[in-house]
Parts: sequence; structure tokens; C-alpha cells
Amino acid sequence: MRSHEVLREAADEIGVKALAAKLRLSPALVYKWCQESNPDDRDASGARNPLDRLSEVVEATGSTKVVNWLCNQAGGFFVPNPEVQIECVDTQLLLKTQRLVEEFSRLLSTVTKSIEDDGFIDPREAARIREAWESLKGMAESFAAACESGHFNPPPADKK
Repeated sequence: MRSHEVLREAADEIGVKALAAKLRLSPALVYKWCQESNPDDRDASGARNPLDRLSEVVEATGSTKVVNWLCNQAGGFFVPNPEVQIECVDTQLLLKTQRLVEEFSRLLSTVTKSIEDDGFIDPREAARIREAWESLKGMAESFAAACESGHFNPPPADKK
């Protein structure tokens, strides 16, 4: 989905005029943000919107700190998609699934070790849990992305 479409859907939740009022902007500007912008076409009706500008900040700086900050403002945090590791053509789906289960087991073990000594989770233990959780999420995302890219598709009939 493109930035102007995301903004249009978000604005539709409360209405463009209400959003403009909350932001202390003109409804016309918010409407322009919700239209496609093309810097090469002077006749395009859209305007560069805040999402496009944030994307440019991330691209220019190479830092995802602004994205992480925005995620925190929305009650979450940013987790980048890992690169899909395409090892070799004969990689088995079962092996990837087992690695995913092992990562989940590692998370559960980390939680158990954190709580078993005193029944509480201190900040250091919470950091270890976060690390295990991030590792699991990365592994799961890598697995899902490999599936989506056709990594585990059967070979063509002529190659069997």
C-alpha cells in the first residue's frame, strides 16, 4: 500500500476535517496528503505527505530510530525484516520448521530460568527474554518470507 493510501484510510477513520482540526492544519492540505504525489508531474494534485518525508529521513540517515520512536508512540516497537537466507536448493522445509521450534523452546527456557529462582523477572532477565523473543521473531519472519518467495515450492515437473 502506498503512503497516500495509508493516510487516506487513516483519515477516513475520523474524517479529514476532524483530522485537520486535531493537527491544526487546513483540510485542503490533509486532502492533498491523501492523494498521489508525483514530484516529476507539476500537474499532480497530491502533496508530499509526512509518511513520505519520514521515509526520506530513514533513507537519508540510514537510521530507523524515527521509525522505532513512532512505533513506541503507537504502543509497539520496530522489528526489521531479516534477510531471507537461501542456502541451497535442497533445503528441507522440515529443518527450517525444527529451527523455528528450537527458537520458541529457547524463549520458553529463558522465561523459565528467569522466574524459577525468585518468582520475579528483573531488568537483566527481561533483556534476555527480549533478546530471545527478537531472535524467534526474526526466525519466524525469515521462514515466512522464504515460504512466500517460493523457496519451498516443489521443483517443476520437468526437473523431478
